[in-house]
Amino acid sequence: MFGVPLDFILFALTLTGVAVFHHRTLEVAVSGLAVIVTYKVLFSSFDGHPGVAGLATHLSHEWVIVANLGCLLLGFALLSRHFEKSHVPLALPHLLPDDWKGCFALLVIVFVLSSFLDNIAAAMIGGAMAHSLFKRVHLGYLAAIVAASNAGGSGSVVGDTTTTMMWIDGVSPLAVLHAYVAAIVALVVSGLVAALQQHRHSPIMKDVRHQPHIDWTRVAIVGAMLAAAIGANVVVNLRFPAYAERFPFIGVAVWVVIVLSAGVRRPDWELLREAGKGAAFLLSLVLAASMMPVETLPAASWQTAFGLGFVSSVFDNIPLTKLALEQGGYDWGVLAYAVGYGGSMIWFGSSAGVAITNLYPEARSVGAWVREGWHVAVAYVVGFFVMLTLLGWHPHAPHRAEPPMTRAVTPSASPR
Repeated sequence: MFGVPLDFILFALTLTGVAVFHHRTLEVAVSGLAVIVTYKVLFSSFDGHPGVAGLATHLSHEWVIVANLGCLLLGFALLSRHFEKSHVPLALPHLLPDDWKGCFALLVIVFVLSSFLDNIAAAMIGGAMAHSLFKRVHLGYLAAIVAASNAGGSGSVVGDTTTTMMWIDGVSPLAVLHAYVAAIVALVVSGLVAALQQHRHSPIMKDVRHQPHIDWTRVAIVGAMLAAAIGANVVVNLRFPAYAERFPFIGVAVWVVIVLSAGVRRPDWELLREAGKGAAFLLSLVLAASMMPVETLPAASWQTAFGLGFVSSVFDNIPLTKLALEQGGYDWGVLAYAVGYGGSMIWFGSSAGVAITNLYPEARSVGAWVREGWHVAVAYVVGFFVMLTLLGWHPHAPHRAEPPMTRAVTPSASPR
């Protein structure tokens, strides 16, 4: 239709439905996936394989990635609750100064937490701390909390769902690490403005900070879960690479720790119901994105990555990341920053933003978010071009043993 494959039109309509119907995201995503599958089975094909047999072949190639991601999404939900109940977040405000520097320091804490916790959890913890530290929280500061959580997760394969997807798809953790060059710049640019906004709006209340008792056992469980995920990935990919695409070793390793530690500290199993809905939503989008004919996408370049940052502020960054992984040829650190931090520019552009508005419903206004959190968009642009100027654009060769397609790698370039 108008030169655009119908696959992409159906996918775009699904993402548009997710953006419009915020309270029915799961239903929209599942319905969109069902429509796309039906269309491809009846009228198209899966990488040249038609019908139900083509669908089965496609799923046989994707099930390990989907299973790993599903296990990690559910496991990290329990991990985050362990960390929250360890009382470490309650102890952190004790270290904060009383003036605007304390407001900025809280954003730095969120940034650091997101590097090893899921960015959703880091945003929620930051929002909860802000609620206890300030009488009123400025909307621009809420946007900065979301931006700090997304920035902190952009350079860590355990800090954001998008980077975790890259990791379990075969991208090296070192390949996204340089995203922190842009992320730190963005944190400073947005964080300083937001800290001054918050301090003028409502400074830190000095009498609410106290030193709670820390449950070090839960801290150890969190560390063991992260070590299991990282260890499983390293061992399988270095020692047994032929088996990496045959079984979801990373996700299973995390759940082994969860089950073994349940007798010491009971996980909040009740979280799995809600986390399961969120996982089903994201996995539906990931599966739908995996079925797109990526040979028709614009060539991978720094300009494309920069544009995807703005697209991710409107559409969920999970399927955008999946499309980029299928296409290949990106500088993964640049892409990780773009799709991760870019989603902060509008409240529904990232899962962290959606989560924070559950705590602060008044933030569910696109106009107010953009008006009061203008510094997030400015920080995205500044951070992106500082990284590009200092490091350049270095696209990676295909990281899969048998990539779904072959695409020429864009020559290294920079804006200079």
